[in-house]
Amino acid sequence: MKARLLATIAAVLPLPALAQPAADTVLTGGQIHLLDAADRVVPALAVRDGRVVYVGADAGAKALVGPGTHVIDLAGGAVMPGLIDGHMHPLAGGLGLLSCTLDYRRLTIPEIQGIIRGCLAKDPGAGDDKWLVVINWFQQETQPLGVETTRALLDALPTKRPILISSSFGHSSLANTRALELAGITAKTPDPAGGQIHHDAAGAPTGLLEDMAQGLVTDKVPPPSEAETQAAARAALAAMARQGITGFLDAVAPPSDIAAFAAVEKQGGLTARAHFAPLIEPKDGPAPDAAIAAIVALRTQYDQGALRPQPTITVRNVKLFMDGVITAPAQTGVMLAPYWTNHGSADHPDWRPGPTTGPAPYFPPAVLAPLIEKIAALGFDPHMHADGDGAVRIALDAVAALRAAHPAYDTRPAIAHDEIVDPADYARYKALNVVPVLSLQWEKRAADTVPGARDQMGPERFARLEPSGFLADAAAPIAYGSDWPVDPLDEWFALKVGVTRRNDPAAGADYVAPLPGPGLTLAQTVHAITTGAAYELREETVAGSLEPGKFADLILLDHDIFHDAPDTLAKTTVKFTMVGGKVVYTADAKDKTAK
Repeated sequence: MKARLLATIAAVLPLPALAQPAADTVLTGGQIHLLDAADRVVPALAVRDGRVVYVGADAGAKALVGPGTHVIDLAGGAVMPGLIDGHMHPLAGGLGLLSCTLDYRRLTIPEIQGIIRGCLAKDPGAGDDKWLVVINWFQQETQPLGVETTRALLDALPTKRPILISSSFGHSSLANTRALELAGITAKTPDPAGGQIHHDAAGAPTGLLEDMAQGLVTDKVPPPSEAETQAAARAALAAMARQGITGFLDAVAPPSDIAAFAAVEKQGGLTARAHFAPLIEPKDGPAPDAAIAAIVALRTQYDQGALRPQPTITVRNVKLFMDGVITAPAQTGVMLAPYWTNHGSADHPDWRPGPTTGPAPYFPPAVLAPLIEKIAALGFDPHMHADGDGAVRIALDAVAALRAAHPAYDTRPAIAHDEIVDPADYARYKALNVVPVLSLQWEKRAADTVPGARDQMGPERFARLEPSGFLADAAAPIAYGSDWPVDPLDEWFALKVGVTRRNDPAAGADYVAPLPGPGLTLAQTVHAITTGAAYELREETVAGSLEPGKFADLILLDHDIFHDAPDTLAKTTVKFTMVGGKVVYTADAKDKTAK
């Protein structure tokens, strides 16, 4: 404590007012964006024992250079705090880097079949019982738009192996007939809580499974080995370091995920601050004690206590799915008003409110409110997936009940995605201290937001789809979460979309115009992925900004994003990533060691 106090005083007083030990690392000659309360920019920064000990002029930093100090001449380069991703699925992302993938591409059915044939050909010795799981299917972009995808797509392939294709959104899967048979899914199989099995006109399962229904098949897929999950964790961490990510939340963390990262941490390979949110499933909502006890046991086993410069693991969040996705064809998001349907024809459409507001909420109000109270009483922060405005309303109401019953609880609830929020609820996020964790890359015209949502939402709701600007105007404490591997891991493209609400021009003429509604300012966007996510994950006293006493989690960029046009955000590359004073990724940074 005394050393931190001295470091803080020394960073403010003119040197050499206090003599200090030499720094481990000194950065000089740059544009260092501190993202502190004043959004200051300074040329120099010094690090000792994994923490920032000085920010200010070059002369002050150079006074801390000793014989073993590592000096980095930034040559005018831009530095900022490391990125904190408040919602992702890193082990799935890492496994995806090592798996058969459709790579989020816009594909026809023959193209999908061709890729899967290639994956099958790479493993010619596989027996008929070996599963093939194919990932990153951009279901909404399957060409031509609206084409029906059934098990026939997979049954036509030259194999007897069970095959499962997983949608990049994570809410839909497509199984072949062999996979359905192994899972025991027939025309008589009931929908599980929070899920849907699609059926054809004759009542037979089509192979398309939504949300919790996917588990009927995935439970039959042999899990990856410990060696495979650890390799996936390392691959995910390497991908994150290249992006400049220094902290993350695994937003659906089964024990195998936590164990894989814990093994990597034990081996000294953890290169980002790792937070985990184990899942409570809807079926456990009415009687959650066993599920909660299992999460408490995970916290006891894996949580490493107070954060420190060296990255560690926490288990302090709990994940709950309130609904699915609002986009067609799934439309499993819970809405306050009905989805619109076409009462006309394809050539002469007549879009009007239809018969459904989506499925029943996965956690109805009478179940959610007491569940949130139990979670909060044990010191966990609930992290709730809610895409539709109906699901958002239920989540906010449950938090309101918690605040009224237990005003002293220091609970930081988060609602992830928030794709449609009723305007009456905008101000409730700040009032209830609920963090909206937004996937900013969705705030653009694309297959999900145009053919998948524009007409189905109706013009009034479409005008406020992806409401980041409205939430910012209401002073909501916004954080960012990529949802990787639902989308490719590209934080910089997401930041660009967060500001411009425009897609990449290469996406096609239909998607060039910005999505309606206000976006965020550059400052708001950057703070969402730094200080905002730090607050969400209870890192704000040690991370998210570069201030004396905080961890030296920082990145050097190839250009100054704060001075260049917003469209250039998407082209940003990271030259090095530092976590707790240790460089965990480097590209071409020019540095030297002081003599």
